[in-house]
Amino acid sequence: MFGFSLVCCSPSSLLPCSPGGVCCRDCLHAGLRFRKSGLHPGPVTACLRSREQALVLRVIVHDVNELTEKLFPIVEAMQKHFSAGSGTYYSDSIFFLSVAMHRIMPKEITQIIQVDLDLKYKTNIRDLFDEFDNFPEGAVIGIAREMQPVYRHTFWQYRRENPQTKVGEPPPDGLPGFNSGVLLLNLEAMRQSKLYNQLLEPTMVQKLTEKYHFKGHLGDQDFFTMVGMEHPELFHVLDCTWNRQLCTWWRDHGYSDVFDQYFQCEGEVKIYHGNCNTPIPED
Repeated sequence: MFGFSLVCCSPSSLLPCSPGGVCCRDCLHAGLRFRKSGLHPGPVTACLRSREQALVLRVIVHDVNELTEKLFPIVEAMQKHFSAGSGTYYSDSIFFLSVAMHRIMPKEITQIIQVDLDLKYKTNIRDLFDEFDNFPEGAVIGIAREMQPVYRHTFWQYRRENPQTKVGEPPPDGLPGFNSGVLLLNLEAMRQSKLYNQLLEPTMVQKLTEKYHFKGHLGDQDFFTMVGMEHPELFHVLDCTWNRQLCTWWRDHGYSDVFDQYFQCEGEVKIYHGNCNTPIPED
């Protein structure tokens, strides 16, 4: 059986709809825009094809509290390293959903596309799903590069101690880090990867954060970026056109001299990402 899922994520989109439950209004609205492509994404949507390739729709609305209870034991240790606050807050676990999705989703869901809500699609999202076929052996996650010198800044101490490093350097030869606005999660590969699951252990998280002197505030994106510096083989790097980020905050905050090296993106844009509340170009 062929599995497909699309997850839309935004804290502001969670609205009470029943006792103990939530509904993701904005995500459901976004799902309606995909009718022409045959997809109907909801808060968590599994579109399963039978052996006869008939499209079957199943929408699962998860209780946030229940989801957090499952997540917290897995991601508690990393929250202090990748969250804005100084402490570890139970409610913050939801921002690490993608990191442990393979452990909390039903086994029959083998692949998930997780997207932010501040996106504008310029192509059929089915084409993005085809990117799973391009994963090299050993890769478990598809993700695009960060398009600002965020991690040039975050890794400043490691870079100072290792002046020849590619960590934090711009593409194509550098390692600028990742942006989690568009994520392809091969859940089956994540479940089977001994290396990936070892990296979720508190001792490994502590070891890497100490090595890279890492303290972030962007949740799952920080975790993927740090892991990617150590084990790039776990990631399939999406072309920048699949997550064309528009935020230019770092241009005006100390990095104008190198900003364009990170921000450039050649090719026809497939998905615009209006991060940091940046307006998205009109058609």
